[in-house]
Amino acid sequence: MTRREGKLGLYRLSISEARELLDKRKITAKELLNAIYQRIASVDSKVKAFVTLSKEQAYEMADASQKEINAGRSSALSGIPLAIKDNMCTKGIRTTCSSKILADFIPPYESTVTSKLGENGYILIGKTNLDEFAMGSSTENSGFFTTKNPWDIERIPGGSSGGSAAAVAADECIAALGSDTGGSIRQPAALCGVVGLKPTYGRVSRYGLVAFASSLDQIGPITKNVKDSAILLNIISGNDSCDSTSAPIAVPDFTKVLGNEIKGLKIGIPREYFIKGMGREIEKSVKGAIKKLESLGAIPVEISLPHTEYAVATYYVLATSEASSNLARYDGVKYGFRAAGRDSQREGKDLMEMYMNTRAQGFGAEVKRRIILGTYTLSSGYYDAYYKKAQQVRTHIKRDFEEAFKAVDVIATPTSPTPAFKIGEKADDPLKMYLSDIFTISVNLAGIPAISIPCGFTSSNLPVGLQIIGKHFDEETILKAAYAYEQSTDWHKRKPNL
Repeated sequence: MTRREGKLGLYRLSISEARELLDKRKITAKELLNAIYQRIASVDSKVKAFVTLSKEQAYEMADASQKEINAGRSSALSGIPLAIKDNMCTKGIRTTCSSKILADFIPPYESTVTSKLGENGYILIGKTNLDEFAMGSSTENSGFFTTKNPWDIERIPGGSSGGSAAAVAADECIAALGSDTGGSIRQPAALCGVVGLKPTYGRVSRYGLVAFASSLDQIGPITKNVKDSAILLNIISGNDSCDSTSAPIAVPDFTKVLGNEIKGLKIGIPREYFIKGMGREIEKSVKGAIKKLESLGAIPVEISLPHTEYAVATYYVLATSEASSNLARYDGVKYGFRAAGRDSQREGKDLMEMYMNTRAQGFGAEVKRRIILGTYTLSSGYYDAYYKKAQQVRTHIKRDFEEAFKAVDVIATPTSPTPAFKIGEKADDPLKMYLSDIFTISVNLAGIPAISIPCGFTSSNLPVGLQIIGKHFDEETILKAAYAYEQSTDWHKRKPNL
């Protein structure tokens, strides 16, 4: 182990750095795991990133990984401690979706993504906090507690993958997985100063991901740098017979494009994304990042995405409609929480009372709000006015991107219109909270890939994120552009003081 690693602590390593040290036998899987758990013990009382720690299983996985390493058969993630957002099923390990209705649920099966990580030797250190059922932009909607931003523990970490982003930023894991329905990987990554990648819809299997909005949900990595995102994307991508929406498309080695020059790369700058109300420091950092890309040989091109203004309304019709359908299964009958009725010896006077008590007590306010909205938009007499109209607008948004990509290779925008806000600042104003995702939602509606990378800090030392959006199944180009920018700056190397 070098003096640098000893000084900084093993918990600060990236995937590629840890891989090299493990394979050279300079550290062991158990030593790395010990360092991570010591870090969690030291800082998670402030950050509150984890819902569940799986120590017993983690040390068993570390022993198995070390045997593979000692035998010279290490895989890409052998001995690497990762965190998983708590809406992905892990067999035998509690999976709660940060909801009281699933507080004690232990899945009998493994999600496809965690199965793939397991085949590559990863160590599951624990499950991270989220907005309940991934419905939120701040992790304040968790049924258990609010995760804090490591850069300022009085501020939110973003959401809904706030626990994963905060854990990566605070070095409580080497990397993590999150899910992204309307920006839930990219927005918290931006607010916590780390890298977050939402793959193309269908690139990664959703089997074992507890559904929020099935036509929008996608799993992706949250990492300390771009290379680590490419490494994880290599592993979790691919067609899956258990998920009919996963695409039968070949998976390239995403790490091979890293380091390629971006000279001549055309970067679209949509005028609709630099709007009134966006923080001045956000705009300054993002435009500075675009200038840096230009200095590396990229060519900025002004473009228009004219239906952007309808994205938030469209998203909140479609996402809530799908949520009302997906969450109908949580009724207290087969699994999860079941409420007691008025008579403590019974669950209710009849089935309907049991349903009502269970859902009233088990779901939080934001989940109830979205179920009600979704049920309304799907109801007789309103379906055409809301749901059908939203699907039509979604098509226009998708076509906007298709037209834009005829002229450019990628699109650059801010990830979030503001830096991390204070805990409770927007809690009483759902509409203001929903606007936190204004720059990320369109990507989910169109089903295309996007990455958020650190591109600066505000005067209050809060991270700012640059979003780079790509064509369908062209994660390689956004990774190439993101890596070129990252390697020419030091933003990703800055760490919060905990």
